[in-house]
Amino acid sequence: MEVTKCSRCGAFYTTEGHVCPKCTDKDNFELSTFKNFVEENGMELNSLSEVAISTGISEKNLTRFLGYEGLEGYKKLFK
Repeated sequence: MEVTKCSRCGAFYTTEGHVCPKCTDKDNFELSTFKNFVEENGMELNSLSEVAISTGISEKNLTRFLGYEGLEGYKKLFK
């Protein structure tokens, strides 16, 4: 069994996933909010800080989301 450190709260956990079980719901909600925001605003986006201000999601978490499998296409919007 592998122990992993939660990228949101720093707690150690042994289940699979990007974050610990306590943070999973909030992470999924923010990820969904991020995806919806990008889909609605697409090419009008200039920076992650703009998204952070508009959505209330930290830039740290937005950067982490861009590293998730399946979101590779979102990265090119913020170069």
